[in-house]
Amino acid sequence: MKKYFLLALAMLALVSALQAQQKTYCNPINVDYGYTPIPNFSEWGRHRATADPVVVNYKGEYYMFSTNQWGYWHSPDMLNWTFHARKFLRPHNKVYDELCAPAVGIVGDTMIVFGSTYTSEFTIWMSTNPKANEWTALVDNFEIGGWDPAFFTDDDGKFYMYNGSSNRYPLYGIELDRKTMKPKGTRKEMYLLESWRYGWQRFGEYMDDTFLDGFIEGATVNKNNGKYYLQYGAPGTEMSGYADGVLVGKTPLGPWEAQPDPLSMKLGGFARGAGHGASFQDNQKNWWHVSTIQLSSKNNFERRIGIWPAGFDKDDVMWCNTVFGDYPHYIPSAGLDIKKTFTGWMLLNYNKPVEVSSTLGGYLPNNAVDESMKTYWSAETGKAGEWIKTDLGNLSTVNAIQINYADQDADSSFLGKQVNIKHQYKLWSSLDGKKWTILVDKSNNQTDVPHEYVELAQPIQTRYIKLENVAMPTGKFAISGLRVFGNGNGSKPDAVKDFMVLRTEKDKRSAWIRWRPENKAYAYNIYYGTAPDKLYNCIMVHNANEYWFRGMDKLSTYYYTIEAINENGVSEKTKVLEVK
Repeated sequence: MKKYFLLALAMLALVSALQAQQKTYCNPINVDYGYTPIPNFSEWGRHRATADPVVVNYKGEYYMFSTNQWGYWHSPDMLNWTFHARKFLRPHNKVYDELCAPAVGIVGDTMIVFGSTYTSEFTIWMSTNPKANEWTALVDNFEIGGWDPAFFTDDDGKFYMYNGSSNRYPLYGIELDRKTMKPKGTRKEMYLLESWRYGWQRFGEYMDDTFLDGFIEGATVNKNNGKYYLQYGAPGTEMSGYADGVLVGKTPLGPWEAQPDPLSMKLGGFARGAGHGASFQDNQKNWWHVSTIQLSSKNNFERRIGIWPAGFDKDDVMWCNTVFGDYPHYIPSAGLDIKKTFTGWMLLNYNKPVEVSSTLGGYLPNNAVDESMKTYWSAETGKAGEWIKTDLGNLSTVNAIQINYADQDADSSFLGKQVNIKHQYKLWSSLDGKKWTILVDKSNNQTDVPHEYVELAQPIQTRYIKLENVAMPTGKFAISGLRVFGNGNGSKPDAVKDFMVLRTEKDKRSAWIRWRPENKAYAYNIYYGTAPDKLYNCIMVHNANEYWFRGMDKLSTYYYTIEAINENGVSEKTKVLEVK
């Protein structure tokens, strides 16, 4: 008996060592997302939801706030996030949206927080010790209010607020007295969408404005090299084309000039969308962008959070890199090249064979490996012993595994933030699918890890990975993505041939993109931009050799290239095409 006890202790020590050595993360970020608190938003099933994130670097640590979480997170490293429970609205604020789309600002040595409202009844809170969850009221009632607010403190100490969320009205900006929070003058119009020119601002999954006009929302401002960068979310949070645009100005209140393409957009892949977010710097002064990932399975407003590397180029163009943005990336560290955060670990099991312990109705096994967070496999129960096994196809190098849990038949009481819930599981590996070795044992895990991500201390050689359920927080054992990363130990795909971008005079915002299929590829990255050395945006396409794109600036010449992707890496990019 003593022998088994010592073995168990050794396994726990190994798990701790794995976590301590982790230097990478994978979007969606793995935090204990609360469940939507709004009953009529969860009629198709109780589910987790958040959006509209903002991260600030305060006293060398990262603080993250987002919609309807009944608190906030902080992290020393942008990997391990600790939740602090707190409701910022007072009993007389009769709304479901506890701190919706929050504004977070730094004024001197003080952090301030304010939630969206059309009333004059919300409090602005202040803290010099948010790590200890110590807050006091700066002003009891912020009279002018504002939906989707944002704060910005300039180098000269002047303090500004921005707000707006509409498909009819623009974003607004105003200077505030930093002591009283009273407005100085009246709000000024900042920007209204120009979808007649910029195709990506059109509402709809296909950027067609058929259903509604595009929404502009979620303003936030940063300053770099003497210029101001007003970022905004558009055209709709329900779409995989949800993005953040950016305007550049010489003063905090404009006038503004639009960068023609989105700052952050993530078309295609497992985690889609990169809108309504905020930019911040790490302790090495590198820039990052946090934004909303669209899920919209059980409700339009079912969403997650992603963090992407960002920065400014030599011409003061602001960029954000979402290429392989849902694959493993390095967390901030001394010496990190912000343009080289991608680990190079490839997805090993896209649409590969899957076996499971049981299947609930139409929630089929291969939904767990189809690179869509909207679809998922569910076992018939949430009992211990349910499992899913993925075949990598051949002996492969495995560096990391991401486990994305889906909400299936969650308890009806799960409305709002849940505490003291946990996921417990085991990961096994096998060379032949018959003899199994324990890889990760989290049978005693006490934390809520809905998008669990485990970086192995040492890569292993294996062919099969099996995830075994030990305990679920609620509902069935359901997985939207069991994603295995590393290298397939084979050859990379060849360069793509016959790449063409067909742009017509009928609508210069749109193009039909085609290429010859590459036999060894499971996906492609299409890079584009308005200069050959500024191909900052990327579209990831799985299992197809064409893409209908409607996101261009009708007045700009464009440049395109493409690369092929498989388990072993990426091909060389094609020669850059000029598309007039």
